[in-house]
Amino acid sequence: MTVDSPLVILTLIDFPSTIPLQVWQFRDNQPIRVGRAHDNDVVLDHALVSRYHMEIQPQSTDALPSWQVINQGANGTFLNGALVTRILLPETGMLQLAKDGPVLQFQILASPQVSVPAASHCQHEGNAPDNIFCIHCRELLVPVQRVIGGYRVIKTIGQGGMGTTFLALDPMGSRPSPLLVLKEMHDEMADIAKAQELFTREARVLQTLDHPGIPRYYASFVEDGKRFLAMELIHGLNLAEWVNVHGRVSVDLAIDWMYQVCQILDYLHSRQPPLVHRDIKPANLILRRYDRQIVLLDFGAVKEIGTNQGTRIGSNAGYTAPEQHQGRPCPQSDLYAVGATLLFLVTGKQPDTFYRRSENGSHGIDISEVSDIPGVLRSIITQLTKLDPRERIPTAAALGEMLAQCRIRH
Repeated sequence: MTVDSPLVILTLIDFPSTIPLQVWQFRDNQPIRVGRAHDNDVVLDHALVSRYHMEIQPQSTDALPSWQVINQGANGTFLNGALVTRILLPETGMLQLAKDGPVLQFQILASPQVSVPAASHCQHEGNAPDNIFCIHCRELLVPVQRVIGGYRVIKTIGQGGMGTTFLALDPMGSRPSPLLVLKEMHDEMADIAKAQELFTREARVLQTLDHPGIPRYYASFVEDGKRFLAMELIHGLNLAEWVNVHGRVSVDLAIDWMYQVCQILDYLHSRQPPLVHRDIKPANLILRRYDRQIVLLDFGAVKEIGTNQGTRIGSNAGYTAPEQHQGRPCPQSDLYAVGATLLFLVTGKQPDTFYRRSENGSHGIDISEVSDIPGVLRSIITQLTKLDPRERIPTAAALGEMLAQCRIRH
């Protein structure tokens, strides 16, 4: 193809996989501002990114147009791994905003009528073994396993009792990233009425939700008698994986993460009718890599308050409230799971490790003898995991306020 004017292409990628998350193109010969503030040309909402972190500026020269990057961020800017202050940019490369910050892949087509080789002519040199797309031409580097509903399945992500999830490519999509999650219901589940109901409900509920902490719904369809759900791909580690890799979490970080969960739950519980997730646990909470925000996954168990009680759904290891095991979930059931998740994060141990038999013969979580949990946080966890939902903190909003105050005192 040909370029009618100087062109700079910036692609936010999931590093090091190079999966594209968002793309910007600039044809005008004007400075490109990048940072956290909303009046930048490229806005990156990340804690390590400064409000005005860097500029990519055109250079006046009699030769071919060239561009330089100027760092303005407190945490530095890195060109292909090297810390820079002001430097001319090559035609392609990687810019990272802060050492552990977001990564922008750039491509500069600096002269009018520059011929760009077709993707098939690219030799794909310099790509890491696990790259999904070529860093030069963005061609898919891995084979397509199958095609479902026009989506190209690249690999299996996971398998559960209800179905299998795939990483898939939407070649016709207009979204910033062509990659998505495709969920397929198992054959043996397709003949079970309750399983069909849950799968259909997940698609219907996701379609109505709009929150940055919830994956976006794309489509649901039936092909060859099988049900499929397409949704946003979230990059990062879930909190169970995070603890497995890094060990137990600091109190401040655990509070920050659960405060974000409270914001998501407040949104769900405030819907009409209220929605109870019913499966809050570390494996369903993912720390999104590019902005370090928590996203709530797996809405297969979500339930509208006021509908029939139906199936008893819960997780093992102590995250499920007693009333939910009895088929009577309520918003406070999700808050019980938040308390159990907090306990797991700060101790690295599953909540059922702390089960004790009470005087009346029932089992419940008892952390009275756990010394390394601050008193205020211990009180919050204890109240959240009360056996009677009426004795728990009443709402996600109230819990969020308590966690915010706990962070200030701590």
